[in-house]
Amino acid sequence: MIFRLGELFCGPGGLAKGAVSADIGLPDWKIAHQWANDYDENTCGTYTRNICPQRPNSVICGDIRELDFNRLYNLGDIDAFAFGFPCNDFSIVGEQKGFDGKFGGLYSYGIKVLQDKQPQWFLAENVGGLQSANGGKAIQTIFDAMKSAGYKIYPNLYKFEQYGVPQARHRVIIVGIRNDLPYEFKIPSTKIYQNVDISCKNAIENPPIPVNAANNEKTAQSKLVVERLKHILPGQNAFNANLPEHLKLNVRGAKMSQIYKRLDPSLPSYTITGSGGGGTHVYHWEEPRALTNRERARLQTFPDDYVFVGNKESVRKQIGMAVPCSGAKVIFEAILKTFARIPYESMEANIEE
Repeated sequence: MIFRLGELFCGPGGLAKGAVSADIGLPDWKIAHQWANDYDENTCGTYTRNICPQRPNSVICGDIRELDFNRLYNLGDIDAFAFGFPCNDFSIVGEQKGFDGKFGGLYSYGIKVLQDKQPQWFLAENVGGLQSANGGKAIQTIFDAMKSAGYKIYPNLYKFEQYGVPQARHRVIIVGIRNDLPYEFKIPSTKIYQNVDISCKNAIENPPIPVNAANNEKTAQSKLVVERLKHILPGQNAFNANLPEHLKLNVRGAKMSQIYKRLDPSLPSYTITGSGGGGTHVYHWEEPRALTNRERARLQTFPDDYVFVGNKESVRKQIGMAVPCSGAKVIFEAILKTFARIPYESMEANIEE
């Protein structure tokens, strides 16, 4: 069984890479790209280059609010669907406007595809802050819409560092299976990943990043930033380090723990983000500098031959907005096993419908 996958808000392909890499030991059970959409030109270029270089026309770039969905549907039928609907208005880092924000209602376009195409299963992804948005009403509204479209849903807050990803990244992921199908999805267990080395140092250094790897340019740090970083120990940030007065940040009400935070080499990275100004670029534990985009991509488990399209800041945004490939792969493999009726170790969900 080859499930043909459609995607909205596809990003640079973190979910897609996890999907097409999913392997349950049965060569006939695979997930294959069918079509995708995103609004950002560089992001679409990255996705096309790495996921479907032979079918560039299968990625339609444009604002989903102005998209003729028939353009996607005419690219072929789908059996599966994925949508990481924009998280800006649900993120605890932002203003958390929820449904009242510019991006809050975009999940409804994913619901439209479910209603129109009735794929056998879907995977939807968003930030952990979705659980508290609009006083908890947002997530329930989304659950209800998915059920009304004809699906049993299996939501869970996945802590990707518990699945072998070298980064503390927590995301709400909802798997849905069409009501008429006799399958019940189970949350994959974290037990087999307990002895995996998920330290950021191991992820970045083993094996060494190839000399000719793409997207590996270093940022030119100012003398002031270099001096500040030299006073910040691994695991510390600009607010809890012992900084001389002239290196302290004059910021009121903004004490984000990630500002000029240096990685602790013995731990997974803190969450890689796609935006933010000075001090938010994730900082090396030893060298007084921000990580390169290739190092960030390693922490997001993109392979070194995964080439990102665009300038350095565009690439940083793409990497920060992506789902870790290997984390997505775990979930897609669990879906394949569910349909192939292959037992796998599971655990209780931590979100109730």
